[in-house]
Amino acid sequence: MFKRVVLGISGGVDSAVAALMLKRKGFDVQGVFMRNWDIADETGTCRADEDFKDANYVCNQLNIKLHHVNFVKEYWNEVFSNLVKDYETGLTPNPDILCNRHVKFKYFYNYAMDQLNADAIATGHYAKTSFGPYLDQFKTNESVRLLMAEDPVKDQTFFLCQIEQEALRRTMFPLGGLAKWEVKQLAVENSLEKFAIKRESMGICFIGSRNFQDFIKEYIPDKPGQFVDLDTAEIVGEHTGIHKWTLGQRSRLESLPEPFFICGKNVENNIIYVVQGTNHPSLYSTLCSTSDAHWIHSEPQELQNNKVLNCDFKFQHTQNRVKCKLCKLSTGLVVKLETPLRALTPGQYAVFYNGQECLGSARIVNVGPSNFILNYPLEVRSNDTENCIEKSHKFVRNRRKVGNKIASSS
Repeated sequence: MFKRVVLGISGGVDSAVAALMLKRKGFDVQGVFMRNWDIADETGTCRADEDFKDANYVCNQLNIKLHHVNFVKEYWNEVFSNLVKDYETGLTPNPDILCNRHVKFKYFYNYAMDQLNADAIATGHYAKTSFGPYLDQFKTNESVRLLMAEDPVKDQTFFLCQIEQEALRRTMFPLGGLAKWEVKQLAVENSLEKFAIKRESMGICFIGSRNFQDFIKEYIPDKPGQFVDLDTAEIVGEHTGIHKWTLGQRSRLESLPEPFFICGKNVENNIIYVVQGTNHPSLYSTLCSTSDAHWIHSEPQELQNNKVLNCDFKFQHTQNRVKCKLCKLSTGLVVKLETPLRALTPGQYAVFYNGQECLGSARIVNVGPSNFILNYPLEVRSNDTENCIEKSHKFVRNRRKVGNKIASSS
């Protein structure tokens, strides 16, 4: 049923070994190198040029025809333009999730099917599906489930949490059952050792080795504002734009003897709130709301029946999952975490799991009250009730004073 498989080849070890494994299975394999970014980095070079040379080397070694496809316009319109808009409004987006949804599993998939007459596509992602690594369990009338890879450290289902059924049903993940060291070993054993030692790309692909703040100022002009200490309402420094900072990040204020961290943004007044210490309770929350969810297989039955769904949650690729409860509203989801998480961030994706299955995801829109807000009266409450009340009132007064301080200093 599946004869021609079109593989996305990036020039790295994962797609190289995926190509090797597909060839061994006897598929008619064709490769596609996707050029998604064509602007030179800080050294004056475009990394895509070097990656294409490596992709071409792989295909020559394995006797695979390679197609070079330009998706720069699509990437700019679907991913990068939205990223810039999000940063301008104080959000922190995830371009990797957007790239997979809009480019790799939309434009690449359509190109493979329509232009190359593919029966299926394949990628070097570490993931599995209920249809098997080579679609040997494909069922025409059934939806497919996205499952975690064998290697939990390399598992990439987090980044695949927004892809559509149509593409996923016809996607092979040859590496889903392998650990990273096994992939590198296969490369060495099959004359692809140069890829086993090639440095992996980390972080956002189009930034390269540049500092993020240096990169983003090329697209968003500086807009100076103040850093304000949440506890005291005192102005403790100045920043050049809220788009350069994200929640939980160290503020690097040299004027302060102790490290301070970003705990909130006021976009309207261009204020960044900071607190002392990486574990300050204002950085931790157990509640957030999201936009409408994207469910990979189908909407869980509990939510269809207006009941509470118990599942697992994470909003960063490297973090451990925590248990949560989901409730569906007309505007999206309300997520209640069993364990407080640090720096829940609007713009990021809440990704939901049930065991080994990635159920889907939803974009975080708002974050509920922090542990600081919820527990402040309890933390200061001792035998001195009057002192407790005064401290609570002082906290509220300090928050109100911020606007006046900013106005008078401008």
